[in-house]
Amino acid sequence: MTQNNSFPFLPRFIATSFGAGYWPYGPGTAGAVVGLILWLPLVLTGHFAGTVLITLGLIAVFTALGVWSAGIAEQYWGPDPSRVVMDETVGQWLAMIPLSVYAVRPDALTDGWFWMWTIASLILFRFFDIVKPLGVRKMEELPGGWGIMADDILAGVYSCVILSICMYFIR
Repeated sequence: MTQNNSFPFLPRFIATSFGAGYWPYGPGTAGAVVGLILWLPLVLTGHFAGTVLITLGLIAVFTALGVWSAGIAEQYWGPDPSRVVMDETVGQWLAMIPLSVYAVRPDALTDGWFWMWTIASLILFRFFDIVKPLGVRKMEELPGGWGIMADDILAGVYSCVILSICMYFIR
């Protein structure tokens, strides 16, 4: 491990989800909330058709950046540092894929269900991220940045599946 003050700005900024990882009261939740906050403007602009593709693009780009920056962060902060929360941001985007599809509806933003499902996506993702069931914990054994990112990616996938099932049957 090297000294913290020599950690280059760009990978540190990305790994901490633009600084959210420094939040002292639950940095993982802060990283997930950053994902939600960055995603909402896609829906609020009213350009719903591209929301799914943009969400998938964000997931792909920031997974790659997260693996890269988390790998560097481990060199400075040790294994799976709590300040690295880009994995939570990406996992939250995965959890919101069903919402990206739902947002295609013209009345999505005025529909109370949309906002309920948005909060449900956050709760589901944080549950799977914290409890780490069904192989989620096993993902942490992957080397480098992949080990940091993969458990949250799988937690996001589980959240996406459960949210999709709930949205299908409840509404």
